Amino acid sequence: MNNVHEMAIFACGASKDFALKVIDEINAIKAPGAGEERLGALEVTKFSDGEFQPAFIESVRGDTVFIIQSTFPPVDNLMELLLAIDAAKRASADKVVAVIPYFGWARQDRKDRPRVAIGAKLVANLLKAAGADRVMTCDLHADQIQGFFDFPVDHLYASNVFIPYIKSLNLENLTIAAPDMGGAKRANSYAKALQCPVVICHKSRARANVVASITAIGTVEDRDIVIIDDMIDTAGTLCKAADVLMEMGARSVRACATHGVLSGAAYERIAASALKEVYITDTIPVRAAEGVDTSKIKVVSMAALFASVINKVYNYEPISPDFIY
Repeated sequence: MNNVHEMAIFACGASKDFALKVIDEINAIKAPGAGEERLGALEVTKFSDGEFQPAFIESVRGDTVFIIQSTFPPVDNLMELLLAIDAAKRASADKVVAVIPYFGWARQDRKDRPRVAIGAKLVANLLKAAGADRVMTCDLHADQIQGFFDFPVDHLYASNVFIPYIKSLNLENLTIAAPDMGGAKRANSYAKALQCPVVICHKSRARANVVASITAIGTVEDRDIVIIDDMIDTAGTLCKAADVLMEMGARSVRACATHGVLSGAAYERIAASALKEVYITDTIPVRAAEGVDTSKIKVVSMAALFASVINKVYNYEPISPDFIY
């Protein structure tokens, strides 16, 4: 089915490089003679006090507009996306799809202690208030966050790119591990696809971002273990889990984590840990780390998957073939 509305793809500042890769992938899968997509002109005017204003430099009237932006800190990245959505709706776009490769604030998905906000729900409300008609994102911290939205959510999975990479390693005694109880479902899905055993790590926290202790449940000795997670923030949990698994007799420990937040001393921890390799995706730009060995960190691109789903959403085609989980 052909869409009568033009496709228009824009990117906010934090995800411009990712958006260019997505456009290249879309052009590669389009039918010959269909015309090439390009990154639309979105200008952000900055004022001396730090305020900013996105503006579309070309008409989007009647278009299906895709705005690509990950909402990792600082909060300006989220605000820029909200303002761009609002600008597109006020410019008479037919539909606005917020493409959020990394959905920030997702760890605040419930009241885990008294008198705290549920940040993920608040961000969902803000996206709706800004005028988004649909959200496309990847590996939410909890699948249930999709229910926070009152419009369609396309929830993509990095397993589409990680599973082929894990298979290519040809590990003889492969075992998938979850870094905590919350990641057990994700790890089980990978293990089912790879037909291998699962190990579950149980952790207790002293406070946020600080792990007190970790124990592993399952057979570890003489296994090549791949830890699966949705993100690496400070890398404290991941590195401690890798060290514990090696102490328990693992042959090797690797990790696949969708979102490389890599804040604080994450690079230093990974370099000093027992981890052999760490695979992350490009949903968040990898920040520079001068003077630190980053050779263990490998980046796998999600651009082809996002391009496929964007193209199918625009053309009203089923997207279920793009899901492996």
